[in-house]
Amino acid sequence: MSDDFAPRQLVPTQLDGETLEFPGDDVATMASPAPASSPEGLEAVFDVPVKVQAVLGRSRMAIGELMRLKPGDVVELDRRVGEPVDIYVNNRLIARGEVVLIDNALGVTLTEIVRQDR
Repeated sequence: MSDDFAPRQLVPTQLDGETLEFPGDDVATMASPAPASSPEGLEAVFDVPVKVQAVLGRSRMAIGELMRLKPGDVVELDRRVGEPVDIYVNNRLIARGEVVLIDNALGVTLTEIVRQDR
């Protein structure tokens, strides 16, 4: 396999409340060879950058409460420990997964692909 087609490891650079931000101006891309079953001409979109988010959970609070937050405060999310995180691509839910730690970096192992009827 050529280095040009090696998948890039998506490693978050910061956690901003409810989303993991990935390098590249909030855009994560992944290059890989075309699957044998891909339709003719689909290779043209393989290098198109997309925004990928791993949503750990959400919380609602008043602006005043948000302004009083300081380092060490805990923001309670709407998820429990062990529940899957949602994976969004361009703001569309595409999968769910589990948070993993790889070489001191957070990642997500996909456990379910979400099919959306059009």
